[in-house]
Amino acid sequence: MSKIPVGLQLYSVRDECAKNLPYVLESVAKMGYEGVEFAGYYNHSAEQLRKLLDDNGLKCCGTHVGIHTLLGEELQKSVDFNLALGNRYLIVPSLGHEYSSSPAAWRKAAETMNSIAAQLKPHDLQTGYHNHHTEFVEMDGELPWDIFFGSTVPEVVMQFDVGNAMHGGGEAAPFLKRYPGRAHTVHVKEYSKTNPNALVGEGDLPWEEIFTLCETIGGTKWYIVEQETYSHPPLQCVELCLQSMRRMGR
Repeated sequence: MSKIPVGLQLYSVRDECAKNLPYVLESVAKMGYEGVEFAGYYNHSAEQLRKLLDDNGLKCCGTHVGIHTLLGEELQKSVDFNLALGNRYLIVPSLGHEYSSSPAAWRKAAETMNSIAAQLKPHDLQTGYHNHHTEFVEMDGELPWDIFFGSTVPEVVMQFDVGNAMHGGGEAAPFLKRYPGRAHTVHVKEYSKTNPNALVGEGDLPWEEIFTLCETIGGTKWYIVEQETYSHPPLQCVELCLQSMRRMGR
């Protein structure tokens, strides 16, 4: 299969983006990143963002959006914005109490996301969900991750954040195997029991196993680096993460 491209979740360098987004996009492109995932637009229109991406040879590999932007009248605005941006993946990065306080709430979340997925399908767009650590902590004997992805249609993307999952005790491999073909975008984030600032390749995660599963059964279209703690300036951290991935053959 063709090599999976590597993108950067811009939340990793959010302060720098707020100061000078054009400089950040130019910098990450020079590092060798092939795309970026947005978590906020820093007062830029979709057309302005698309031009910045095109000027730097970058693609948009996703956006993190609140679920409220995918409901009711807001949905069409989100569709128009993301079509102009050139983005297919509208990923919900967290869910509020209404959707996550109980197993029943998680089932309600799944129903809601199924409805959103159906409305996005004619536009060739997909929604999805990104985990933190709490989805891998049992709730009334069930894992929220399994409640949600066991109740959603295949079109709902499983954006697996391997570092966050491990923080909650959820190893990546069983979930990538349990939901084959659904990990279209995967957050490459390190986890270390001893080093809270570990960069990709410096911690406890079995990266070769994770990458192999993504490349065989995961259906993965993008690896997306995310670094939320820093042992160096943020832009240097994300460059070191990419260099580590290159050493691992990605």
